Amino acid sequence: MGARPPSHRAERGAGPGDGAPEEAGEGRGRGALFLHVRIRRRRGGEGGLPELMAVLGRFTPVAQALPPCAAVARVDGALRLFGLGPADLARRLRLQAAAWYGLDTAVGIGPSWTVAATASSRTGPDGVRHVRPEDVEDFLGPLPVGELYGIRRTQAEELGRLGVETIGQLAALPPATALRILGRQARPLQERARGGDRRAVVPGRATETVGVRADFAEDTLDGPRARATALRLAAELGARLRSRHQAARSVTVVVRTADRRELSRTRTLPAPSPHTDDLREAVYGILDGFGLQRARMRRIGLVADAVDDTQAHTQLTLDRAREARLRVEPVIDALNARYGPGTIGPAAAFAA
Repeated sequence: MGARPPSHRAERGAGPGDGAPEEAGEGRGRGALFLHVRIRRRRGGEGGLPELMAVLGRFTPVAQALPPCAAVARVDGALRLFGLGPADLARRLRLQAAAWYGLDTAVGIGPSWTVAATASSRTGPDGVRHVRPEDVEDFLGPLPVGELYGIRRTQAEELGRLGVETIGQLAALPPATALRILGRQARPLQERARGGDRRAVVPGRATETVGVRADFAEDTLDGPRARATALRLAAELGARLRSRHQAARSVTVVVRTADRRELSRTRTLPAPSPHTDDLREAVYGILDGFGLQRARMRRIGLVADAVDDTQAHTQLTLDRAREARLRVEPVIDALNARYGPGTIGPAAAFAA
């Protein structure tokens, strides 16, 4: 476990001592193969997405970070390069992530982004779940429709009221019926329900994101405590951006519920900004859009897509309160840097 990571040159197949791959030849000639990797926890602290991307980069150049704690990759070419089957490749990735960076990961394997992402949330004891093309219908079909990757809670509730309770039932709906219920999103959602997904993996680095999160000691309903936590996180995120001379181009809010679902939504800011006011407004808007109501939350995370602060331009306004908050931000940052993070912040955040 204390081994030093080797250089980032591709490993040419299994070494003499590796033995025969468990699933050699699987997935070859059958089109695309996706890995969806989730970071379950990291030894010694949070984060780990840049390190996960570094590990994935040793297996394939076609990998995309999914902040705050996941990534997706195309690996159909890597099978031939390494001489391994899909599950063996995933196990090697998990081993390297654990040995080099202390990352405990779960890996889903499937013929599409959607199938792999769903599989990564339902792995076995070894942290790997491989869904073959011929097994997609049996795997997705019985799952609750609310677990379909990318479906909104309100859409799942509307389908449930009409008796469409499983992903298989959504896949079997006549297209015209699905269109009346789901509108323009009917076609892509039905395609995902059948295991398809037209999204392409866009290679990118995770180093351009800044994230913060808070875990609740007990399940928490959306209310004053959750809002106070979101405000505290927005203030912390803004402080981190300003300390790095960066600004947020967009903000993603990730909420984990008591039933282990993860809800995420992204909002692009009108202009890149590192200011707590702008981040708070975006975060509150996203939380309102979730419509959580009585849903119990276990975690709230914020992730900013960061750019250099030279791209941020502060627009003067006639709002005296806002102008005063912007002027006091450097003072707050200096005090928190001297006396510790969270020493001073928005009053409403201290209710968290």
